[in-house]
Amino acid sequence: MNKFKFLMFILSLIIVLSACSNKKSLYSDEGQVFRKVIPQDMTTLDTALITDAVSGDIVAQAFEGLYSINKKDKAEPAIAKSFPKKSNGGKTLTINLRKNAKWSNGDPVTAQDFVFAWRKVVDPKTASEFAYIMSDIKNADAINSGKKPVKDLGIKALGKYKLQIDLERPVPYINELLALNTFNPQDEKIARKYGEQYGTTADKAVYNGPFKVTNWQVEDKIQMVKNDKYWDKKHVKLDRVNFKVLKDGQAGASLYDTGSVDDTTISSEQVDKYKGNKALNYRLTAGTFFIKMNEKQIPEFKNKYLRLAIAQSINKKGYVDSVLNNGSLPSNNFTAIGTAKIPEGKDFASTIKSPLTYNDKKARTNWHKAQKQLGKKKFEFTMNTEDTPAQKISAEYIKSQVEKNLPGVTLKIKQMPFKQKTTSELSGNFETSYSGWVPDYPDPTAFLQTMTKGNAQNNTDWSNKEYDQLLKDANGKLLRKTDERNAALQKAENILLNDAPVAPIYQKGEAHLTNPQVKGLVYHKVGPDTTLKDVYIDKSIDRKTGKKK
Repeated sequence: MNKFKFLMFILSLIIVLSACSNKKSLYSDEGQVFRKVIPQDMTTLDTALITDAVSGDIVAQAFEGLYSINKKDKAEPAIAKSFPKKSNGGKTLTINLRKNAKWSNGDPVTAQDFVFAWRKVVDPKTASEFAYIMSDIKNADAINSGKKPVKDLGIKALGKYKLQIDLERPVPYINELLALNTFNPQDEKIARKYGEQYGTTADKAVYNGPFKVTNWQVEDKIQMVKNDKYWDKKHVKLDRVNFKVLKDGQAGASLYDTGSVDDTTISSEQVDKYKGNKALNYRLTAGTFFIKMNEKQIPEFKNKYLRLAIAQSINKKGYVDSVLNNGSLPSNNFTAIGTAKIPEGKDFASTIKSPLTYNDKKARTNWHKAQKQLGKKKFEFTMNTEDTPAQKISAEYIKSQVEKNLPGVTLKIKQMPFKQKTTSELSGNFETSYSGWVPDYPDPTAFLQTMTKGNAQNNTDWSNKEYDQLLKDANGKLLRKTDERNAALQKAENILLNDAPVAPIYQKGEAHLTNPQVKGLVYHKVGPDTTLKDVYIDKSIDRKTGKKK
């Protein structure tokens, strides 16, 4: 019995020491380490299946495609040695790959790795929600709809380090498009080995980017280390990157105050506390947030006046000022400011006159019209939102606005984990959902394409033939007619806003506490959220004052 107790004591001691060790490794500032709080967990390390921004951001540090996005949000060569050589009127691209790129297991990164990964994305068996992003690649849509075999995709290996890509049409932003995670390669040997389990854990994938994932504890933490097989490792200064998953912004601030993390977003009520602090900074993203209304689940949402009433009933400025207080902007558009410019140089979003500005009188007028057409005085619906404190406050504000300005309307809030909410959206199993979108490339179609009929992201069941045709023309016959193409995209945005299948609320800003010692951190408006390749910690700077010690 004594021997048993002794063994149990030793076992308990090992567990405690292991926990302490893990805590130290996550929060320790020893060496070159960047420690960041993230508001939700990633969903996968499989580049073919990523749909959310958190997964996309983390994967962008661990994988690398033909091109990467620089600090000006422009593409630059990565695995590709240079930009494509174009022929066939810009529809055929020939790309030479660098021969010194390797996977973290030592395998070379080859042209076949790209062929395999791209075919996997468009293969109907994969059921990738982002397969549509490859629509510009020859036969991609036909393959994804089961009309052609995957071998017909417009990509082929001309050799171990040479690719030929055939496009359906010349694409002006093709280099930035090819920098997206979805176009990254996969080590075919490893991906085939794990099959459907590929990318579900850190050890079921290999990496060709600046960092490799070594530990992924679901809903807890993600840890990366410098990839010693990365072709450009001499320019990577960090030894480690640690992500802590925290849904509560206040907890993130507490970790920052104790020197345990280097970057965290903070909640609205905390912003005033840190005014004047060297660590406080604001960032405006190109992500817009809106309410998706599912016409298939709730037939009443087929009524245009009801959708307009909801979209016009929310005081968005009051929302961003009093609820968010983090640099966010009220938004009446679908396409965000900063996504793209028109030929004359103006921001695309600034040229759109939206009917969805907050107007309680117009909202009530549209609600009365909806009541008459629907033959009912009352209407009740549920809105899905994430199970974070901040999202709960946001949802309560929206609820109060809708119910105050539209008498007879009742809004119920349903909070759920991010993964569950995303799954509900993609399966169409929701009434309304408080959702958001970040552009993947610098063109209005990065937003507008998601609302075309049949697009995996368009789970509202809304469709408009003229809208779809305008997007088809913008991606086809108008590609080289910049003024006409821009006019078509402006018209498409106006159709969408006047029909209001989604109710825009705000363009996402973030209030960050960032350690002044952190240098080289790049934020993006399009594509991945950040680039950590050039980040380093300058310990000669005082963390509190931001000045040299």
